[in-house]
Amino acid sequence: MKKQREINYNAHPFRVFMSFFRPHMGLFILDMACALTASVIDLVFPYVSRLSMTELLPNRLFETFFVVMAIMFAAYVVKGVMYYLITVLGHRMGVYIEADMRHAVFNHMQRLSFSFFDHNRTGVLMSRITSDLFEITELSHHGPEDIVISLLTIVGSMAVMFTIQWKLALVLAVTLPLLIAFTLSRRVNMKRANIEVKRQTAEINASIESGISGIRTAKAFANEKTEDDKFTEANERYKNSKKSYYNAMGGFMSGMEFTTSIMQVLVITVGGLLIMRGELDYIDLMTFSLYVSTFVTPVRKLSQFSEVYMQGTAGFSRFLELMRTEPSIKDAPDAVELRDVKGEVEYRDVSFSYGENSAPVLSGVSLTVHPGEKLAVVGPSGGGKTTLCQLLPRFYDVTGGAVLVDGHDVRSVTQDSLRRNIGMIQQDVFIFAGTIKDNIRYGRPDATDAEVVAAAVRAEIHQEISQMPDGYDTYVGERGVMLSGGQKQRLAIARVFLKNPPVLILDEATSALDTVTEQRIQASLDELAEGRTSIIIAHRLSTIHNANRIAVIEHEKIIEIGSHAELMEKNGVYAQLYRAQAFTED
Repeated sequence: MKKQREINYNAHPFRVFMSFFRPHMGLFILDMACALTASVIDLVFPYVSRLSMTELLPNRLFETFFVVMAIMFAAYVVKGVMYYLITVLGHRMGVYIEADMRHAVFNHMQRLSFSFFDHNRTGVLMSRITSDLFEITELSHHGPEDIVISLLTIVGSMAVMFTIQWKLALVLAVTLPLLIAFTLSRRVNMKRANIEVKRQTAEINASIESGISGIRTAKAFANEKTEDDKFTEANERYKNSKKSYYNAMGGFMSGMEFTTSIMQVLVITVGGLLIMRGELDYIDLMTFSLYVSTFVTPVRKLSQFSEVYMQGTAGFSRFLELMRTEPSIKDAPDAVELRDVKGEVEYRDVSFSYGENSAPVLSGVSLTVHPGEKLAVVGPSGGGKTTLCQLLPRFYDVTGGAVLVDGHDVRSVTQDSLRRNIGMIQQDVFIFAGTIKDNIRYGRPDATDAEVVAAAVRAEIHQEISQMPDGYDTYVGERGVMLSGGQKQRLAIARVFLKNPPVLILDEATSALDTVTEQRIQASLDELAEGRTSIIIAHRLSTIHNANRIAVIEHEKIIEIGSHAELMEKNGVYAQLYRAQAFTED
């Protein structure tokens, strides 16, 4: 994997932006050299034209004139080559920078905590790493070269014009700051409007992502009209934000067009006055007119660049906002690697809630799971069973108390080493778009094909895979859409078999299986749990008879704990649940 460079994203945005140019400095310098060459050629032509009309043609130096024209022809060929290189190399550099930024933001998102994804929609995040970054590409490509070409051409033109007739040049020099002041005054409104456009674009993407992902549910409930209404609402907000942006841009472009066009009028008016006074001749006025055309072109380019600038800086602002978002769960500065795990898990007076204003999910829970012990956790939905398990791999941090593995507070060890030693099968199994082999190997990316097959055998899915058209190379579709619920669940179980961790968390791992398949796979799960610390959340209580202990969670606390026989003898909440479920199943 490509190593990420260390960048201080809290530094000034310009410094952060320029830090992405450093790895591609060779391309950047070549791009700027081409831009510089093209600008110099543009500056030379009006001066050569004046020289030809004042010196070469009047003095009948025709041979020299044609040599000079041939040189200018060659110069414009060179200019064409320069613009080819600017286009190719500049865009290539922009794509490289975009790819680096996308890698950086994706890598950063991988380190953000569960709570971040609880509050941010997938489509919005996708927009931030696709469309926003594309516009940064345009800025990183066109920005430096347009500024270099434009400033050099403007400054060079002004310098030459002052040598010809300072009074006429002064008129243009006074007009230019007014143009710049106007540009700066409109820039803030355009940027603000563009950020809103990006926000609404992200909402559109989120709406599309949600609509496509849930299309089967929408069709099942005949709710296509509802989904269309939600999309239409988001689309209208996008259209309104675009209207505001185009209003701001329209004011900017109209003012820019007026200012640049009036320069030619000023040149002819003031130049005519100077001719009347005998302070300027027609050749110099024509030369001025050529320079104004050379002068106005980069001004127009800057005005066009302003839109790229607004879109790019708006995208970069959103990029920085995301990159400056810190994970809510971090490794402590002195965090150590968790090694040689025996598997003792302790919940010590644990309390937890999902936010300051949220109701507590767990309160004062104390529990020890000994190495190799199998603990089942049961209770009503919403009672805190899954939350209890998610605190162990530190998906969330406790709000009170501590969770320990082998006596180490999970907050004192690195998250990577902690999670490498924990295998987890969650209720909502996620299958990646790819092959069956890829999905099983996700449990241990360096596993051999033989080890993948062995894991599938133990998960009771090898036979079904063998009957598929492409065997282990069968493509499973988006989110495993081409597999049954039971097959997806068994692939997830095979991943954990392959990972072979000392601590297991099974969050209703067999919930998608029919009774016959569940009984068949239960033996494999029992084998996997043998000699390992296992915490099992179970809906069907008949599957946890052989657990060493069973904990019943209700009203934020553990209200009962003991073996199946002990809890049945106690005749409490567990016994009532078990009898009710047995009666229902009968």
